[in-house]
Amino acid sequence: MSLQPVRGTHDLLPEEARRHRRVEDTAFEIAERYGYGEIATPIFEFTEVFARTLGETSDVVTKEMYTFTDRGGESITLRPEGTAGVARAFISGGLSQHLPLKVFYRGPMFRYERPQKGRLRQFHQVGVEFLGVSDPLADAEVIGLGAHLLDALGLEGRVQLELNSLGDAESRAAYREALVAYLSRFKDSLSKESLDRLERNPLRILDSKDEGDRRVVADAPLLGDHLNEASRAFFDGLKRGLDGLGVAYRVNPRLVRGLDYYCHTAFEFTTDALGAQGTVLAGGRYDGLIGQMGGPATPGIGWAAGVERLGMLLAEAPAAPRPLALIPMTGMDQALALAGVLRRAGFVVDLGFSGNMGKRMKRANKLGARAAIILGEDEAARGAVTVRDLDSGAQEEVALAELEDRLDRFR
Repeated sequence: MSLQPVRGTHDLLPEEARRHRRVEDTAFEIAERYGYGEIATPIFEFTEVFARTLGETSDVVTKEMYTFTDRGGESITLRPEGTAGVARAFISGGLSQHLPLKVFYRGPMFRYERPQKGRLRQFHQVGVEFLGVSDPLADAEVIGLGAHLLDALGLEGRVQLELNSLGDAESRAAYREALVAYLSRFKDSLSKESLDRLERNPLRILDSKDEGDRRVVADAPLLGDHLNEASRAFFDGLKRGLDGLGVAYRVNPRLVRGLDYYCHTAFEFTTDALGAQGTVLAGGRYDGLIGQMGGPATPGIGWAAGVERLGMLLAEAPAAPRPLALIPMTGMDQALALAGVLRRAGFVVDLGFSGNMGKRMKRANKLGARAAIILGEDEAARGAVTVRDLDSGAQEEVALAELEDRLDRFR
């Protein structure tokens, strides 16, 4: 047996982990500026949470969920996305009294799909959900938050916001009728999967990856041509809000969401730097979701972003902090105690445990240490250390009582 990570998973080694943390911490910092509080839901839920929300015919439910029966006989699923868990927490936690509610989440998700660049079977997302407001300006603010995050990560000019309106229930019903009439003329050209969806969920055919299906839907009716007056007014309000925020967008009339609880806004930030799978942040309005799950009718809008994908787009990995290298040439007990004092004072300290002076200095240079603190026998007898600036080479003897103040310049 080869001790390798399971296919579709990988280890976050220190450099990639720093990219990962940069994305998550930046997302949380910016979400806090917009009034979002952090929420953490379990990484597994009862299967019904996802089967009911994602749709029994969705690819995620039928092909991609990691589902198992636990020892109590319950069907459990590792979460494939974050919104359903947040909606479940909203209902079970009785949070309707706290509306409007803004929450931020981060953590691992799980989908059994073909691993490819930036797409794994265990992956990580950050996301936001804004519950309780049905105004199109709420959508503009949520999208603006996403744009703000991407700009803060240095991706301005490297991503494109694509936007569309799914309309309200009346608009989608009219569109569904036109779409079914069109697709029914091409039953011989549709894949078996799309034929199964033709009556139950025809909008999902628009997302099909089958080449024959894609040729058929290329000339399908557009949802935008079936919007009623109220839906057009909502979309116009969203666009005005984005214009006011200075967020550039491109209307993509083919951008849809196939689930019935989605309405009005659908959007994606895409890039051409990751190959065919170019979406890095996506979301939409889902006013019917919480009601469908058995909770009170509650409007909602949100997005999720792939941490691995965003990390790959960073120009370079964030630098590791430059430590102080504590090099004891005598008295490890004293050195360990000194390292503890300095760490509690806020310094990053690497304590060398073995090797002669030359080997320990090589380690300090390899770590990119800012300074070396040399604790020799003579210095220890005088209650002092030697501090060497590893950038300039200058060094001085410093009394232990003054050490913290003298090291401030190396923070």
